[in-house]
Amino acid sequence: MKKQEHMAFHPGSKQEHFDPSSHVAPISMYVGIWAALMVFTGLTVFAATVELHVFNIVLALVIASIKGTLVVLFFMHLRYSTKLTMVTVVAALFFLLILFSMSMTDYLTRSWLTYPTTP
Repeated sequence: MKKQEHMAFHPGSKQEHFDPSSHVAPISMYVGIWAALMVFTGLTVFAATVELHVFNIVLALVIASIKGTLVVLFFMHLRYSTKLTMVTVVAALFFLLILFSMSMTDYLTRSWLTYPTTP
């Protein structure tokens, strides 16, 4: 008898229900992702010793973003989840971008004079 996959239909719904436990990733993939995270960690430490002036923080944030993406996609199984979960994550990142942009507009305009100075 053929093993059934863990896909089920909800009554009255035309969408399939995906069971996350039905996906099994090989151990070699996790070891590869872990090795990539270790390489990026070493790259972060090395980049901290190089004087790039303003670009030190930019490089550190790029490396941290890559590492965070790897963790979310593979260790948190976002790569194998439903489209609704993907939409939720994209919406959360969009609102995080709004939060950062509003914070930066406040931070960058603090030096503007809001009241006249007396001589």
